[in-house]
Amino acid sequence: MDFNGFADRAKKDAKHDAGTVAVVRPAGPAVFEAIAAIEQASGRGPLSPSALAAAVADPERHVLVATADGAVIGWGKTHYWDHDDGPAPSGHYLGGVTVLPEWRRLGVGAAMTAARLRWVWARASEAWYVVNAENLASIELHRRWNFTEVARGPRFHTTTFTGGLGLLMCAAGGRSSSGCLSRLLA
Repeated sequence: MDFNGFADRAKKDAKHDAGTVAVVRPAGPAVFEAIAAIEQASGRGPLSPSALAAAVADPERHVLVATADGAVIGWGKTHYWDHDDGPAPSGHYLGGVTVLPEWRRLGVGAAMTAARLRWVWARASEAWYVVNAENLASIELHRRWNFTEVARGPRFHTTTFTGGLGLLMCAAGGRSSSGCLSRLLA
């Protein structure tokens, strides 16, 4: 992890057995403490247990964890916005993914992103995502699903960005992003 809390794009020195496979599954109350520990180990602020419980209980959201040998090593979520906010339309958004630092750059984030996208695309034709413009590891990760930049700004819905600049990204059902742009231009 570099100084900004984002995954180090250059890290390739796996410390774990390459044969270990992360299992991605929906989160439940039994893993809330493990999720809080991941946030702390990653240098993030405290996690609200009530907000996490509300997200897990919300049928418009998906919260999941990745495990290896039964231990929780990462977690991710989606959000649903029922209203537009400037250039950010209503719809399903990928929320944050946090992976324990020693498990980063080993495919855990990609596995959780693929699972969240399957969940979103079962409900909507587009998946949205906001990211700090400096989070190159996340931007690089999302390219494989054809996420493209739709807008730049200091805030989208309730998300603000360290350094002041974020990107609004969209991918249409695993295909090209033309559906996203068509929706915004309509």
